[in-house]
Amino acid sequence: MAREEGSGGRGRRDRRDDDRDSEFVDKLVHINRVAKVVKGGRRFGFAALVVVGDQRGRVGYGHGKAREVPEAIRKATDEAKKSLIRVPLKDGRTLHHEVRGHHGAGKVVVRPAPAGTGVIAGGPLRAVFEALGVGDVVCKSLGSSNPYNMVRAIFDGLANQQSPRMVAQRRGRSVAEIIARREGQKGGETAAAGN
Repeated sequence: MAREEGSGGRGRRDRRDDDRDSEFVDKLVHINRVAKVVKGGRRFGFAALVVVGDQRGRVGYGHGKAREVPEAIRKATDEAKKSLIRVPLKDGRTLHHEVRGHHGAGKVVVRPAPAGTGVIAGGPLRAVFEALGVGDVVCKSLGSSNPYNMVRAIFDGLANQQSPRMVAQRRGRSVAEIIARREGQKGGETAAAGN
């Protein structure tokens, strides 16, 4: 019995790969034209910085260089999909706690925000949060405004993000104890501010 072309296991696997790729959103953060001086003049190339995420807590970034812009973007997207990290989100819309990240001279401070705040972040940082699926966050970039350093700094901070469940596992306690303690600390801070 002859099989029709494209109806085998390989065809199914290709379709599954397409489905997996379609779940990701990619954002072009920065494109840079670079020149290499050679004997006959200058050779121009392009460097692309891309952020990829599934808008449900997974995000990654990649850098690609090529002679043409689309090829540089494709290389950067492939690298970004290989470097995905999972970030725990609170209620699927914001972060659990404030984090600080740095890379080189780039420093960022990220704070969770109440519902309805939106994404208050500039340039490259906004692209990261949109790909991550965060709807309410306040972020401030300090130091370098280089997009590469800013993106690396935000990923450094997001890698340190922990949910109450992760903290409870590490300490050998229940999630309810961790949350109750956190609420108790917030209450104490408000009482101290009122005095």
